[in-house]
Amino acid sequence: MSTMPTQVPVIHSDPDILGGMPVFVGTRVPVRTLLDYLEAGEPLAGFLEDFPTVTREQTTAVLRLAKEALTDHARSH
Repeated sequence: MSTMPTQVPVIHSDPDILGGMPVFVGTRVPVRTLLDYLEAGEPLAGFLEDFPTVTREQTTAVLRLAKEALTDHARSH
């Protein structure tokens, strides 16, 4: 019998942290900053170098969540 792995939250939103802006769990780095980096054509490695408190695993999990949200949105329309 296999069990589903427990998903660890990677995004946190708290009104006391940056006014509730979604941030990477355990950091004060806004998720939007990652998206801004990628939109500007910056490599993921550059983001990770500039924000060492964020792990590669966190960034890939956030991008996976964004992809799933877009896929779900496209299916519902």
